[in-house]
Amino acid sequence: MSNESKSNSLSAFESLESNVRFYSRSFPVVFAKAAGAILHDENGCEFIDFLSGSGVLNYGHNDPHFIDEATQYLRSNGIIHGLDMATPAKRDFMECFESIILHPRGLKYRFQFPGPTGANAVEAALKLARKATGRHGIISFTNGFHGVSLGALAVTGNRYYRDAAGLPPAGVVFMPYDRYWGGDKDSSEYLDKVLADASSGVDLPAAIILETVQAEGGINPARKDWLQSIERLCREYGILLIVDDIQAGCGRTGNFFSFEFAGLSPDVVLLSKSLSGCGLPLSLLLLKPELDVWRPGEHNGTFRGNNLAFVTGAAALRKYWMNDALSLGVMETGRIMSERLRQVTQANRAFRLSVRGRGMMLGLDCGTSKLAEMIIRKAFEDGLLVERCGAEDQVIKLLPPLTIDGRTLQRGLDILQKSVHESV
Repeated sequence: MSNESKSNSLSAFESLESNVRFYSRSFPVVFAKAAGAILHDENGCEFIDFLSGSGVLNYGHNDPHFIDEATQYLRSNGIIHGLDMATPAKRDFMECFESIILHPRGLKYRFQFPGPTGANAVEAALKLARKATGRHGIISFTNGFHGVSLGALAVTGNRYYRDAAGLPPAGVVFMPYDRYWGGDKDSSEYLDKVLADASSGVDLPAAIILETVQAEGGINPARKDWLQSIERLCREYGILLIVDDIQAGCGRTGNFFSFEFAGLSPDVVLLSKSLSGCGLPLSLLLLKPELDVWRPGEHNGTFRGNNLAFVTGAAALRKYWMNDALSLGVMETGRIMSERLRQVTQANRAFRLSVRGRGMMLGLDCGTSKLAEMIIRKAFEDGLLVERCGAEDQVIKLLPPLTIDGRTLQRGLDILQKSVHESV
């Protein structure tokens, strides 16, 4: 496509949309169609998707079964918007989730649908923790990301987002995440010391919020022992444990929940992104029954009952989570990806590239934002969508659909490898 035609195709976005737009700058084409792990722009050019809507499309684009279920529901005149009223679609989703996901794992939670986005779930969780404990403080972690609304932003570490708030976020203390100091140093020991010391200046918090794999923070996976230590401290000091599984959940690391490998039982679990199966807005708090201290209507939201998302979300649970096939596939595909990325790092040892992550949530640390930017730009030119993350945008984040076929996966990895070779 010529520069002139590309400019014309994007002119409406450039002249009408706010400067805050982001992804359309990174990928300056107009995407028109998608299926599985493949996107096409208006000119028919093909792109392999290793972005997956930043974790929204774990099952790929436009799964035919999900689309059929949604279409049938729309044609039936079923409720689409219903506030938090009782509907068959909502009942079916909750019963499916309880029987397919919670019961087999021995988990017992109540459901709260706080609004359409992950940030809505974070806001509700922080508010609930403060109400349930009578304490106001929250502990979050270095490099954590939980959203950009004011409450969620307060527990987000990145200065770029915090500076946009217009006022200083309050009520949160940041502690070092696992391996923040490098090596095998256990930062949970520091947290224990701070909580035990009445003169540390850190009051006993209402909750600790964490991601088991920090996504936007640079694909930082926490170790099993560290996570278990954090949970132990929560129990010892009477602190609520909130696990933000918005991006790492719904199978991204292998199990449905990213904390399963560590045997955790969080007090509150946050889900969104891939929860609806096909990109429709839906978020969920899973809260232990004894924490359900809300009074009716005390926390609400106009779009907390997306019934079409309930339909496709239930379809995703039935299709992919009735057995272990998807989980096992994610672990095997993640192994293939990790091995390929290690080959890339070994072929470019002078640049000290490194790989980290878990399951199909992987990152290639390029050391500098400049190198990472060059690689993703070249990859896009050759037909691959990947994005950057990390404190300095120095990490290339790989989130292909969990359902990607082997041939498409290898094609995408080939493009990435070529892009690295041409950039270093």
